[in-house]
Amino acid sequence: MFDKLLKINKQINEEYKHQPKRTIALLGNPNVGKSSVFNHLTGMHQHTGNWAGKTVAVAKGEYVYENERYEMIDLPGTYSLIAHSKEEEVTRDYICFAEYDALVIVCDATCLKRHLHLVLQAMEVTSNIVVVLNFMDEVKKQNIDIDVQGFCEDLKLPIVSMSARNHQGFDELKKSIYQIVQYSSNENKSQIVYPKQLQEALNKLENQIRVKKRLKRYYALQLLDPCIDDTKFYERIENKEEVIHYVNHLKEELIQDGIYEYFGDEISLAIQKRADHLCEQYIHYDDNYQSKKQKLDVIVTHRIWGSIWLLILLGIIFWITISFANIPSSVLSSMFTQLQIWLHQACDAYHVSDVLEGLFIDGIVKTCGWVIAVMLPPMAIFFPLFTLLEDFGYLPRIAFNMDGMFQKANTCGKQALTMMMGFGCNAVGVSGARIIDSPREQLIAILTNALIPCNGRFPTLISIITLFFTGMMIAPWNHVVAAIILLGCIIFSVLLSLFVSYGLSKTILKGVPSSFTLELPPYRRPQVFKVIIRSIFDRTIFVLARAVCVAIPAGIILWFMANIRFQDVSILTHAATFLDPFGKLLGLDGMIILAFILGFPANEIVVPIMLMGYMSSGSMVEITNMQALYDVFVGNGWTWQTAICMLIFMLIHFPCATTVWTIKKETNEWKWAIISFVLPTCIGILLCMMTNLFLHCFI
Repeated sequence: MFDKLLKINKQINEEYKHQPKRTIALLGNPNVGKSSVFNHLTGMHQHTGNWAGKTVAVAKGEYVYENERYEMIDLPGTYSLIAHSKEEEVTRDYICFAEYDALVIVCDATCLKRHLHLVLQAMEVTSNIVVVLNFMDEVKKQNIDIDVQGFCEDLKLPIVSMSARNHQGFDELKKSIYQIVQYSSNENKSQIVYPKQLQEALNKLENQIRVKKRLKRYYALQLLDPCIDDTKFYERIENKEEVIHYVNHLKEELIQDGIYEYFGDEISLAIQKRADHLCEQYIHYDDNYQSKKQKLDVIVTHRIWGSIWLLILLGIIFWITISFANIPSSVLSSMFTQLQIWLHQACDAYHVSDVLEGLFIDGIVKTCGWVIAVMLPPMAIFFPLFTLLEDFGYLPRIAFNMDGMFQKANTCGKQALTMMMGFGCNAVGVSGARIIDSPREQLIAILTNALIPCNGRFPTLISIITLFFTGMMIAPWNHVVAAIILLGCIIFSVLLSLFVSYGLSKTILKGVPSSFTLELPPYRRPQVFKVIIRSIFDRTIFVLARAVCVAIPAGIILWFMANIRFQDVSILTHAATFLDPFGKLLGLDGMIILAFILGFPANEIVVPIMLMGYMSSGSMVEITNMQALYDVFVGNGWTWQTAICMLIFMLIHFPCATTVWTIKKETNEWKWAIISFVLPTCIGILLCMMTNLFLHCFI
C-alpha cells in the first residue's frame, strides 16, 4: 500500500513539476494542529531546512488541486505578529516582506477568542486569508455552539470548519484556497477600531508611506510602536528619510495627547474589544462543561494540591519508565550480545586481525550496543508519556504552578517545561528551551538543564540506592524507601536548578524576569497512537542518533585504553591511578572519575567502564546480578560514604556529549557549550568535597 501511494505521488509530481506554483503560508498559534494540516495537504512532497541565519526550522511541501501546484510554507507557531522570539520574528518577517498568494490561519475552535487576535492582526497585512477552525470534533463534545456563517459574513473571510486529526474538512480547505487565490484582492479588510487620535495618526502616516498598498496600515502601526525595532521596516520604504521625519512629528503629537506612552496597550485593547464582540455574537458555551473544567483546574493549578499531583504524576511516570524499560533493555542487550558473537565468528572465518576485530566489535559495536540498549527503552517510554500529558493539556498548567518559583529566581515559568523534558533527556530539554521568548531566560534554562537527572542517570541512581541503602530492608519497604530517596534526589536537583538560575540572573545573565501570556488549553483526550509515533520520531530517534554518533569514537578510545599496556598495566589503570588522589578528595576514587570522563558520550556507560577497570577487562562488562555488583564495588573500597558522594556526582556533573552538541547547535556559540560543561562540573565537585569532609569529620 505504501509503495503504491509513493508511486502515485511520484507520478503526480512529475506531471505537474513544470507548472507555476502558488505560494500559501500556513500560520497559527502553537499547538493548534497546524502540522496536521500541513502533513495532510502535502503528503510525501515535503522537505525541511533552516531559515538563512536562523536556527529555526521551516517545512515546505506541495500539493496539486484543479491542475495547479500549491507550495505550502509551514511557518513557526506564533501568538502575535509582534515578534518576541526567533520563531515569531521569522513568521513576522515572512508575513510582512515575502511574496505569497494567500495565508491560511489555523485556529483552535475550542478557545477561539485568543486565536482571533492573530487573525485580526493578519487582516492588517493582507485580505487573502482563509481561516481554519480546527478541533471542531472537540467543539461538539464540549457543546460549544459556533455560528460559522456569522463569523464568515462579519469578517468577510472564507472560514473552514475542520477536524484535522480525523481528516475532515480538507476538501473544503483546498477549494477555499483555490477560490481566494483566483479572486485575490489588495483591498484592506482591517476591522480594528483604534482611539480617535491614534486612528488619525495612522491614516496620516499611511498616506505618506510608499510601499505596497496592502502593507501600509501594518507599516504605520510598526513605525509608531515604541517597542518595535523599526529598522527592517524603514529599509523597505522608498521615501525613507521623509517618513522618518513625519513619524517623529506624529509621535510628538501622540505624546502631547497622552496616548504614546500606552501605545501597545491601546493596540492590544482595540484588538481585544473586536475579538470579544465577535465571540459574544457568534459563540455560545455550555456552562456545565465550563464548570467541570474549572473544577479540575482548581485542583491541578492549586498552590499546594497542584504540586502534590505533579509529584504523584512524575513518580508514576518514573516508575513506569524504570519498571517497563528493563524487559526491552534485556532483549536489546541479548540481541547485541548475539550480534557480537556472530561478528567474532565472521572475523575468525575471514582471518581478520585481532586488533581490528577487537577495535570494531569490543570497541565500537559493544559501546554503541550498550548505549542503544540502555537509552532507547526508557526514552521510548518516557517521551510518549510526557507527550500524552502535553496532548491532554496538563503541561501548561505545570508552568502555571511553577511560575512563582521561577519568578523568584528571576527567570520564566516556561523553564519548568524544559526541566520536565530534561528528566527524559537533557538534549531534548535544551532544544525545548525554544519555547522561552527571552534570549536571556532561554540561556538560563539551557545552562541549568544539565542539573536535572536524565533517564540515563536513573539506572545508576537506583542501583546505588538499592545496593547501599535499601538492600537489607524487607519488601515492600525497600521499594518505598528507595522511591523516597530517589524523589528526594529529584527535588534536590530542582531546588539546585532554581538556585543556580538565580545566581546566573544576578551575574553573567543579568535581567528582569519577563512576564508571559499562558493560555490554559482545554482538556482533550490524547491520541495515543499519534503521540507514540510523534514522540518516538521527533524526540527519541533524534536524541539516540546523536548519542550513537558520539559513542563510536568513545568506543574506539575505550578499547585502546583498556588493551594497550605499559609496564604490564593498561593505560586505563594508569589513568585511574593518576586521578586517584583527586577522586579521594571527592570521596570517590580514580576509576570512578575516569569512568565519568570516558562516559562523556553517554551517562549510561559510566558503570560499565568502572566495572571494566575494576575487573581489568579488555572491554565493557555487564553484571546483572545485584549481589555480584555489590561485591565488586565493596571489593574495590566502596563504603556507604562513597555511595553518597557517587549519588551526588551522578546527579550533578557535566552534561553528556549529545547535550553539549545540542547546546552548541541551539546557541550557535561554543562559549555557552563550554560554560554548560564547566558550571555543573564545578558545582558537583564542590558539593562532593563538602560532603566528603562533613562525613569524615562528623560521622
